[in-house]
Amino acid sequence: MAMNVPGKEEFRETVRYFRNLLKKTGVKVQLNKKANSSELTAAGFDEIVIATGVAPRTPKIAGIDHPKVLNYPDVLRHGIKVGHKVAVIGAGGIGIDVSEFLLAEHSPQPLAHWLDEWGVDLTVSEAGGLRAPKREAPLRQIFLLQRKPAKKMGQGPGKTSGWVHRLALQHHQVKMMGDVEYLKVDDLGLHIRVGDEEQILDVDHVILCAGQESVRDLLPTDTKGKITDKRFHVIGGAKFAGELDAKRAIKEGSELAARL
Repeated sequence: MAMNVPGKEEFRETVRYFRNLLKKTGVKVQLNKKANSSELTAAGFDEIVIATGVAPRTPKIAGIDHPKVLNYPDVLRHGIKVGHKVAVIGAGGIGIDVSEFLLAEHSPQPLAHWLDEWGVDLTVSEAGGLRAPKREAPLRQIFLLQRKPAKKMGQGPGKTSGWVHRLALQHHQVKMMGDVEYLKVDDLGLHIRVGDEEQILDVDHVILCAGQESVRDLLPTDTKGKITDKRFHVIGGAKFAGELDAKRAIKEGSELAARL
């Protein structure tokens, strides 16, 4: 999903790199088969690594099963068509990524479009290599919402790059709203309360980017959640869903492999 987000296309090369390494090292890859805990336990493996990642968290909002409601994988992975007016619930890294995805041209010349938007002159015929930016009307009207105060909008991305994402959303006239209470979703749209004021956002879709939950159903655990079989190891998002990134997941996998 990450490699479909504008600016994160390099993840395609990450996937390609590891796919080739699996072939080179002779790893047996079995697809189209869902594992289950009892089969793993009975198969006689010396070690079992659970790297099942995360699943989107579904907030408890009235009408959450309404046809207007989508999860971020519906947009980034499954390509479900999204309407012109959109409310994005959650202003962390995923909410910003989804917003940028929905605002991107997806043109055959993304570099040229980026240069125009930011006013970059690669010929350096203008002073400082900068020229007047060319910004087209936004492709969509987007409301980026969060429960936290508005002053903390868009703090999910890193310190060195977060300001770029926030500025890009401002260029596309994304309306960022904090201190939002979600009341319900119905045919009229998303009902919210901000302070003492209730309002209805007349949107075509509501996209859930409200965090993730670890997928740990393959782990044999006791009533206190402790792993009961020492052969099982858990890494990445399955270990901890908060602030998940590829760097940490790959690091944990590499360190576990070295210990084993």
